[in-house]
Parts: sequence; structure tokens; C-alpha cells
Amino acid sequence: MQALLPLAAMVFITLAWGYSWVLNKLALAAAGPFTFSAWRMSIASLCLLLALALTRRSLKPRRVPELLRLGLLQTTGFVGVSMWALVEGSIGRTAILVFTMPFWTVAFAWPLLGERIRDWQWLALGLALAGLVSIVQPWDLQGSLLSKALAVASGIAWAASSVEIKRMQRKAPMDLLSLTTWQMIFGTGPLWLIAHLAGEPAPAWTGQFIAILLVLAIVSTALCWFLWIYALKHLHTGAASMGMLAIPVVALASAHWHFGEHTAPGEYLGFALIGAALAVLSARSWIRQREEVAPMVAQD
Repeated sequence: MQALLPLAAMVFITLAWGYSWVLNKLALAAAGPFTFSAWRMSIASLCLLLALALTRRSLKPRRVPELLRLGLLQTTGFVGVSMWALVEGSIGRTAILVFTMPFWTVAFAWPLLGERIRDWQWLALGLALAGLVSIVQPWDLQGSLLSKALAVASGIAWAASSVEIKRMQRKAPMDLLSLTTWQMIFGTGPLWLIAHLAGEPAPAWTGQFIAILLVLAIVSTALCWFLWIYALKHLHTGAASMGMLAIPVVALASAHWHFGEHTAPGEYLGFALIGAALAVLSARSWIRQREEVAPMVAQD
């Protein structure tokens, strides 16, 4: 039974993060993208601060300049821009383009971390690039080009934040709960500032909006982050990353069910190519994990 708990956590995360795209779209009907993001991340930050206190961790942030830079990338850039993209475009396309993050991470890790692109990663990047072109369709400048560009920019910000976390941890390991809490706090302030400068109105405080806001802040953001760390601790990295493949699929299915979103044939091809690229990266991670563990088992 104990061995099934990490898998159950991954299933919950997949469903929660996949369906959260629908909830985000519903919430954005009542609030501007940066106002909504600021409220969501503020509540989630309070939850994480409470978690720090309950686990008796220090409430004093360390390495503030690095955490501020990370917050600008992960919270302001990734969360804020992805919500802006969702206002401008469909759920399915936005979710898929945001989840190009792993490929940008591989690309950034080469010059910034010295992690060279090897073997299967080239195949994954090629598939991802072909899928991206099929979805964005740069030859067609009509339609939701802004939404596509914003979604890709959000994925790039997410990837850059992932590389920044690895760089910070290489420099000096830092408690992940404290890191996540303070980058979120530092990244939430600019969301409030952007919402103000953009002249976004106050949210329409309906019962539905409040319920969605609380569910997304507490469950999708704070709780799922805890479960993600728990799953990573008990599962192979490859197995955990494979679970990420299903999140855009859940988002697509949910969008079709709730809003009747339809997808163009070229976009289906792009989704399939990006999905294949994610599968290649996940399979490579799984194999490398097993290769690293095998000698250790043999020595025992």
C-alpha cells in the first residue's frame, strides 16, 4: 500500500494540474490575468508560509537576490504570462505550448549549465520544433498569434526558472520548501504592480470566482507542489516526468468537454509531435536512471 502512495500522488497532480486550465479560464472571465494571478499566488504564498512555520523551518529568506530573480522568472513570468496567453487563446493550444518547457530547458542547460545535448535529446528537440511550427503556423499571421507567442514565452520563462534552480542548487543546496515559498512571494509583488499599471479592474467577487480562486491557490498550487516533491522523492525521475505527459491531454479533454473547443488538423499534428518529443525525453531519463542505479545494486 505504501508503494502505491507516490503513484496516487502523481495521478492526483495530473488531474488537478490538467483540469486547472479550465478553472483558470473560468476565473479569467471575472478578473484580469495579472490581477487573478496576483490573488492566486498571494494565497498560495500564505499557505506555504504556514507550511514553513508548521515544519519549524526558518521564516527568514536567504540569498534574496537569487530568489528575486527566480521569482521574476517562475511566478511573474511563467504564471502571469501563461494567464495572459489563456485570455487571448484556447485552453488546449495554450497548455500544449506552455508544456514545450522541457525542450527549452534542455536548450538553456547547454550554455548555462554545461549540460550538452546528447543522443535522444536531439531527436526530441527536432520533434518539438516541428510540432511548435505546426501549431504556431508562422506563415499564417492571422488569428491567435499573440496567444501562441505568449504561451511559448511562458514555457521559456518556466524553463529558465528550472535552469536557475539547478544553478542555485549547484552553488549551494537550499531547502526546496523555503526556495519555493520565497520565490513565489518575491514574484507576486510584480504581478500586483503589472495589474495596477495595466489598469485591470477589481475582480467580480462572485461565489464561483472565490471558490475557483481558493481551489487553485490551495489545491493546485500549494498542495500539488507538496505532492510533487513527495512523488519525486519516492519515484524515478523518468517515471515522474512521464506523468507530466498526461497533463496537457487532461487539459485538452477538459476544454472540449466544458467549452466545446475544437482543434485544427495542423494543431493535432503539432500536439502529436510535441507529445512524442516529451515521451522521448522521459524515456531517456528513465533509462539513464536505471543505468545509474544498476551498478549500485550490483555492488550491494
